[in-house]
Amino acid sequence: MDGAGAIDAATEHDAWSRRERPWLYASNRKLRHLNGISVRNLVVTPPPTRGRGKTIDDDDIPNALRSPSKILAQNENHAIHPSRSFTDLKSRASQENHQDKRPGKQQSRRRSTMFWNDPNPRTRQVRLEDITKSRMADTFFSIHCEGIDEPIYISEVVDKATNPDFQSFDLNLCGPRVSRRDTLIVKLWAKTESFSDYVLLVELQLNIRSLQFLGKTIEGFHQPLPTNCILFHFPDGVYTNLTDLPPVEPPLKDARQRANADGTALPTSSYDALMRLANLDECIQDALATREKLEAQIGDILKSNGGALKTENNTAQAEDRLSSFKQAVLAERRQIRASIKRKEELSASIQARKEAMEQGRITQEKARSHLPDAQENLVSSQKLLNQTSEDIKGQISRIAEDLSLIYPIEPIPDKPLAFTICGLPLPNSNFEDIDREVVAAALGYTAHLVYLLSFYMSVAIPYPINPKQSTSFIQDPVSQDLPQRTFPLHPGSVNYRFEYGVFLLNKDIEFLLNKTGIRGLDIRHTLPNLKYLFYILTAGVSAIPARKAGGIRGILSGRFSPNLSRRGSMDSAVSGESVQPRKTWDLITRMNGHTVDSAPNSANRPLSPRVA
Repeated sequence: MDGAGAIDAATEHDAWSRRERPWLYASNRKLRHLNGISVRNLVVTPPPTRGRGKTIDDDDIPNALRSPSKILAQNENHAIHPSRSFTDLKSRASQENHQDKRPGKQQSRRRSTMFWNDPNPRTRQVRLEDITKSRMADTFFSIHCEGIDEPIYISEVVDKATNPDFQSFDLNLCGPRVSRRDTLIVKLWAKTESFSDYVLLVELQLNIRSLQFLGKTIEGFHQPLPTNCILFHFPDGVYTNLTDLPPVEPPLKDARQRANADGTALPTSSYDALMRLANLDECIQDALATREKLEAQIGDILKSNGGALKTENNTAQAEDRLSSFKQAVLAERRQIRASIKRKEELSASIQARKEAMEQGRITQEKARSHLPDAQENLVSSQKLLNQTSEDIKGQISRIAEDLSLIYPIEPIPDKPLAFTICGLPLPNSNFEDIDREVVAAALGYTAHLVYLLSFYMSVAIPYPINPKQSTSFIQDPVSQDLPQRTFPLHPGSVNYRFEYGVFLLNKDIEFLLNKTGIRGLDIRHTLPNLKYLFYILTAGVSAIPARKAGGIRGILSGRFSPNLSRRGSMDSAVSGESVQPRKTWDLITRMNGHTVDSAPNSANRPLSPRVA
């Protein structure tokens, strides 16, 4: 058996022994061991105990048939019908049990005899509350002892409870006269709503030795308890008086009474036992005398050597003080060493800060000496920056003007928000009943135009475009969980991929509008949004700057304009005009599939579109 099983077995055996043989454990139990009292199954107004008699009928009433009316009825030979209660209830119940119990027959329901079982829920609730209130009461108890007029302990009042638990107490405060007793009187007082004052409900006079052991706790006792059962709580468990039996204790009688009862003399001690007892008494007396003598000798020695003892005590005290002083000195020395180390660290830190401050002052003086030159450079740099910004805006306006001539976007008459690019119509995100080749060519021009605008405006569009005229593509590196990143800008077999590519192109146009500070009204309007962007880029410029000789550098450092601008052209040196070179013009017309009626001498000459 393991340790836990042995402990459980020992606990079970101890509980059985306390229940079966309480006198083995109750011999030394006194009032000082009592810790608390509780009550279970409180009943203040017990139900009537009168048994229900049999049903009374006319035959059971004395002289029932001798009344004048019944005598007259008997004389007239009228039959006297018995009352309903005259029927034997047992026989009637047996007849009802033998009735037809077929499914088609409706069985009579027995009427309930419980007075609180009313069909009205409110009435039932009120009656149940009345029953509960009749069982609940305000209670307290008092403990009394014989020979003491006043109660030795009075508990607190527990309100509205059927199983009140009172607070623990300690009777050792009452003194040994009370704490060493094993008998007590417990009085339980109760008050309900029907009583105006407390009444004595239970008065229990008992001996602690007569209590029965219930268990370590009351929760471990599963047997029903009687009404108004008083439980006594001791350190080893819970006890109560279930049988009201007196304590098992043999009566005390003196030796003379027992001798007289038997008629024989009791045996006495022998001579040897008496002599041993006398010798033992003499030894005890000699030991006591020796102890007194030794005490006197020790006292004389202490008196004679009092000075030496005092000096020894003073020496021990001085040694203790010296030891404490040494420990204090060591602690102070450690604190001084720590303080010196901290001082050195602070001194080094202060010196480093002084050096840093001196270096900062030198740097500050140098900066002050250069400050006037820097301020002059700042003014000139700001002017140069403003001039450069203005030049950039003018160049962007000139480039936008050139692009609007290369890729003209014109409205379709009698169709609102319908435009053509290079003479090719492009629907606004509605690609039903369309000419696929025309739409592919228009989207190729649009994609190339958006690509060039992002290049010249130095704006990195979120969805890169791969312009290849009628077979252009656009990529989506932003979205997640896409099986393919490239989408066509020409109608194909998979229509949703083409529509998604047009949507990405419209998002790039919206991004360019936002970078210019414009908010598009509808993202689906591809060419209207581009036309609006060209209006903004070319608006408010009185004179478009001329193209510089040797080409135009891009806005970003290290980037140059595309091959559309010819380097070293003599025509580009003309001031105040926006001229498209012949070579570049022929390249654009061949790329777009147009023919030229005559060589352009001015940028304002329109094109004659022709679909290849």
